[in-house]
Amino acid sequence: MKKRLTIVSMLVLFTMLLAACASATPTPAASTTAPEAQPTTEATTEATKKPITIALVYGIQGDAFYITMEKGAREKAEELGVTLIADGPSKWDPSVQTPIVDAMIAKKVDGLINVPNDPQAMIAPLQRAFDAGIPVVTTDQYIGDGNYTDGTVTFPLSVIASDNFEGGKIACEALIKSIGGKGKIYILTSTANVPSDIARRDGCIAAIDANEGVSLAGVDYTESSAPTATTQTQAMLQKEPDLAAIFGANLFSAQGAAAAVKSAGLAGVIKIASFDAPEQAIVDLRNNVIDMVIAQQPALIGATAVQYIYDALTGNTADIQKKVNTPFVIITRDNVDTPEAQAAIYKSE
Repeated sequence: MKKRLTIVSMLVLFTMLLAACASATPTPAASTTAPEAQPTTEATTEATKKPITIALVYGIQGDAFYITMEKGAREKAEELGVTLIADGPSKWDPSVQTPIVDAMIAKKVDGLINVPNDPQAMIAPLQRAFDAGIPVVTTDQYIGDGNYTDGTVTFPLSVIASDNFEGGKIACEALIKSIGGKGKIYILTSTANVPSDIARRDGCIAAIDANEGVSLAGVDYTESSAPTATTQTQAMLQKEPDLAAIFGANLFSAQGAAAAVKSAGLAGVIKIASFDAPEQAIVDLRNNVIDMVIAQQPALIGATAVQYIYDALTGNTADIQKKVNTPFVIITRDNVDTPEAQAAIYKSE
């Protein structure tokens, strides 16, 4: 009897131990699969960030101003880790530039920087880019009336350019001083309808009008052709043999005027101001053919445009201004070798 009770007691104890073990085993939750580790927000953003491609459609091929603008844009693009593609027309003509803009739209670039060849004709192509969701910045020139805040055209993010009226005025004030406040001044500029050309011309005329001792010999339009400028200057020298000074309001105009003055043996006699600072203009400055160079800062213009497009694409729009005027550097024989002047000289390649 005692033996039987002992066996029963042992069975009861064994059963109780089994029950205790079973109750100690956790009951599975509704889902037993742990969620996969998610990357951090920073890592997710980096992994899914879309590569950015920005297009620059500049004003005309072969112009050191636009070559330098592209260099500044490329340096900024590299700094920001974005891709820059660039192209421009073989001549200053909106009918030639428009297909290039349309090609950039077809490539689905993320942003577009354009030097519009005409303030009216380039509205429609740039509007097509904007309608395709591509932010637009214009450089050196503007479209519409240039007032992107409440003017006739407001879709571009910004216009980034020199104050061309002030630049023309500065150039001709310096010319007037160099000829002793007396004499005839001849203006050569590219076109009669491009905003920058008009502003430089009018700035120079304002300086002439403000000085009784000087007069305007005439204005000619070179269509950005140095040979045309040479021919026009030669004709002016025949018409006005006592011409005192020439304002070349763009690169090709100044180059052509300098060539005509050289061939006439009048280097140093007729004072020339060049608006733009290609390497040849600096050579002519040193050789007393050109007396001053008004240097814009195209590299800064290009870099600022890329930064603005990048900021718009990444949602950082607080610092984007609708209009940016970049400063000038006035280069003379007295300061041509200073670091500031050397940095302002345009690059030809």
